[in-house]
Amino acid sequence: MHLDLDIHNYYEKLMIEHLVSHPEYGEFDKEFMADVCCLALTQLPARYIRHEIDMSFYLSSDDRLKMNYQVDQAVKAAIEYLRNKAEHRPQAQ
Repeated sequence: MHLDLDIHNYYEKLMIEHLVSHPEYGEFDKEFMADVCCLALTQLPARYIRHEIDMSFYLSSDDRLKMNYQVDQAVKAAIEYLRNKAEHRPQAQ
């Protein structure tokens, strides 16, 4: 068994789907968005699965909507945090 291939956090999939469905995030570079993903995923609960079909079968539409909302809010909070951090960073001389 290869745990890194067999087990993953379902929120990672939802995060990618969210980012792809929001082209406005294309204004940010790859490094910034990697930081956004790390910060956002840290704010979300872990929901580990082995197979995508498991989530499709057991997840109600209300649960899926709630999870998508959580991802949206976590991404927005992460972007705001990183923007504020950049604004308050001392200027190099």
